[in-house]
Parts: sequence; structure tokens; C-alpha cells
Amino acid sequence: MTKIIGVHGVGYQFSGENTMRESWLPSLKDGLSRVNCQINDDDFRCAFYGDKFRPSTKATTSPFFDANDVAEGFESDLLKLWWEEASRIDRSVPCSDSTTKIGAPKQIQRALNALSQSKFFTNIAERALVFDLKQVKLYLSDSETRREVRKRVEDTISSDTRVVIAHSLGSIVTYEALCAHPEWQVQVLVTLGSPLGIRNLIFDRLEPTPSHGIGKFPSCVKHWVNIADTGDVVALVKNLSSCFGQRIQDVQISNGAQAHDATRYLTSKELGEAIALEL
Repeated sequence: MTKIIGVHGVGYQFSGENTMRESWLPSLKDGLSRVNCQINDDDFRCAFYGDKFRPSTKATTSPFFDANDVAEGFESDLLKLWWEEASRIDRSVPCSDSTTKIGAPKQIQRALNALSQSKFFTNIAERALVFDLKQVKLYLSDSETRREVRKRVEDTISSDTRVVIAHSLGSIVTYEALCAHPEWQVQVLVTLGSPLGIRNLIFDRLEPTPSHGIGKFPSCVKHWVNIADTGDVVALVKNLSSCFGQRIQDVQISNGAQAHDATRYLTSKELGEAIALEL
């Protein structure tokens, strides 16, 4: 019986459910160990969809994207929000002009250069950063991709599933899947480094559409715990209760320099506490 499902975020296009499990399972066990809780290996399974974003060419790395490939609109707007948040939490990042809408390649390159100086984006290549933007946009704007990615999560969750842990873009996919299946019996949803609260770009594009500024709380979920690192640039809105209601328990932690890393979230005591009672 698989009790716990893990759903990944961007950057897994060259991975797979088994390689993902190799890093997620021991990290999850470490987080549970912090609260004296244990699970069997068979209790955990990964919902994998990264191959849906894998380039169709024979390349073994992400496409060589640069500033010229950042599309005006969603991609440049999200890039600017990341830049503004990075400069807010990291003094080494030059400030952006909040009144300027970036769109020209030179402005986009300035944003990419600024983000490359941040602790958050250390060791992330420019082309990978642009690819991350495009994955988020593709999911939200292409109905076929959205359907196929969400189906991967829907096919993994079963009547035995009691806990779903969703990271980054995976929290968007999981949220929509849970809302579409009120018959499921998920006791605990844990979102990690979630961008769900970014209004206009993400929050207002969700399915189902938020009503009067508040998103639907998935009816099949009993408890929703949202964990965000205080320096996680992707999780721009740290308290999702402001977007989805006070039933959400918001928790802030510190993951060090790799603020958005899924395994650092998983090894935290706060993650263990979020699911230990259900287990």
C-alpha cells in the first residue's frame, strides 16, 4: 500500500521516477527521523512527469536558451518578479527598477545577470533558468501539456494515498489534480517552495479559477501544510493562507544557500511534523 506520493517541480526533464526516488526517499526518511517516525520503502512512490518537458532533439542537455529566448509577457514578467524578490532578500543582487517592464533582450540579460549573482541561483546555468520559465509557462498555457502532466499525478494517486508532497511546479499540478477529484481521501497535502500564490501570472490561471480573490481548498484534502524557505525566490508568496483561506498551515524554514532544493525541504523537521501524525 503506497501511502505517500511525491510530486517534483521543474528541472527533472532528464530524470525519471526511479532516479527521483533515489534522492527523495532517503531525504523524506531523514525528515521523519527528526520526529521519531519511520516508513517502509514501499510506502513512498513518485509521480513523474518531467519527460513531458524533455527536448525532442537528440541533445543531452537543456536547449541553449539565452536572453533572446525569453518571451515578452509571462516569461519576462515572472523573471522580473524573481529578480525583485532576489534583490529584496540578497544584498549582493542589484535592485531592479520596479516601475520598468522588462522585455528587450538587453533588459532581460540584465535580469539574468543579476539573478546569477544571487545565492539562490548559484550554479544554475542561464539556459536552465530560462528553461524553467518556459516549463511553467507551457504547463499553464498549453492545454494538452496540462492534461498530460496532470494525468501522471492522477494515475499515481490511489485510494491508498494519504499524503501528497508536492514541490514547486508540482504543487500547481497537484493542486489542480486534487481539486478535480473530490472522491480521493488525501489526509495531508504538503506544498514545498510553492509558487501557487503568485497572483496574475499563476494564481489567477489556476483550474478551478479563484473566486473573489480566494482559491478553492481541495475538498478531498483534510490538512494542507505549506512550507517555504524565507529565501526561496520561487515561493514569492510565503503564506498561502492569504490566497486559499485560513485552513492552510503556513510554516517558514531555512534551507541554507539552496533555498528551493526539494531534498532540503524533505529533510526538515517541519516536513516530518506535517505528516507524522497521519503516518
